[in-house]
Amino acid sequence: MPSEVASTFHLLSLTLVTAAGLAWLNAKLTPLPTTIGVMIIALAMSIGLQGMSLLGLPIEELVTHQLERIDFRGALLDVMLAFLLFAGALHVKSSDLLENKWIITLLATVGVILTTAMIGLSIWQIAPWLGISIGLMPCLLFGALISPTDPIAVLGILRSSGVPKRLQAKIAGESLFNDGIGVVVFSVLLSLAAGGPGHGEDGMTVGWVLGFLGLEILGAFVMGFACGALVFWLMRGIEDPKVEVLLSLALAMGTYSAASALHMSGPLAVVVAGLFVGNPIRVHAFSEAAAHHVDTFWELVDEILNIVLFVLIGMEVLLISFTTASLTAGLVAIPVVLLARFIAVGGSVTLLRLRRHFTPHSVKIMTWCGLRGGISVALALSLPADFGGRELIVTMTYVVVIFSIIVQGLTITPLIDNLAGVFDDRE
Repeated sequence: MPSEVASTFHLLSLTLVTAAGLAWLNAKLTPLPTTIGVMIIALAMSIGLQGMSLLGLPIEELVTHQLERIDFRGALLDVMLAFLLFAGALHVKSSDLLENKWIITLLATVGVILTTAMIGLSIWQIAPWLGISIGLMPCLLFGALISPTDPIAVLGILRSSGVPKRLQAKIAGESLFNDGIGVVVFSVLLSLAAGGPGHGEDGMTVGWVLGFLGLEILGAFVMGFACGALVFWLMRGIEDPKVEVLLSLALAMGTYSAASALHMSGPLAVVVAGLFVGNPIRVHAFSEAAAHHVDTFWELVDEILNIVLFVLIGMEVLLISFTTASLTAGLVAIPVVLLARFIAVGGSVTLLRLRRHFTPHSVKIMTWCGLRGGISVALALSLPADFGGRELIVTMTYVVVIFSIIVQGLTITPLIDNLAGVFDDRE
């Protein structure tokens, strides 16, 4: 057992040292945002290592061996996601969410399902033209895992962009909730593909689907609210910033763990808990010193984990088996994903524009700000090794995510600057 603990510690140390080194390089050599910069450097390193391998230097094998020891899916979905979502929700105002509740709800539910269907069906129809044989279910699974916008990537970019605050609230609120919905849709489809619980001779039963959705989604909201209310009660009786920071940390970890153990959506539960800390607890339980300590702690956690995550995304390219067909499919998937996002956002905004005002060019901006990130990669890697079409799905996902983070991420601010003259709510 001690050797396993030491091995885990050494692996974690190596990951953090690499992340710190790449962050330093980015700060010294480029003007890029830290997360995007470290991922680009990590990608460049990965390509360089592959080039060295062609020259007979076995460095790539050594790095690949270390990467294979990292369970990317587990590291993100079972560990990092709780902290990252909690930190993101901490600074979202509940008043902004309530003001934009209809657009957020539409995009996080109907939008995710509609986008999943559009992407899945499109890839299924296009694949034969590329000489690729793949069934409808794998295509729908790809649609489900690539449909949700990644709150980790989105929130980091929004902080440094000039997106108007009202539009920021819509994008941030949607990204915090739609990843949880996306994971649920992905789980339902994967269960259907595997012939799991709820399947009979005629396939998945409606009762099982409704029960699964009720437990995953509604149960998560109840769990997040209950845990948040408990910590709210505990914090009102103390005025010690260190203890309050510790309670916020316990809330993030405890809520996510309890929800996951009870087969509820951990991401949704921890978002609700984070909103609880960032709103009623901040207003009614925190002293000024406590609020400062909690904010500083979670900003630091958020920055460190974001850098580590984007380094891992950049290095994971070494573990992906690219072929001409899969790479072509990934490039084709980019416009398919963007078009599906544009239709889902455009339909929702058009429907709601009859009742309320939207910032000019909202559809364009929300489409382009819909970044995909680590959650999509983690879901793709979580597919069983013997799942038909797994390698194609992983490659397409990786190509879309890299394009999303680098191209969309780096052009959001120029896009906003170009459209700045038409905004009437830039406050």
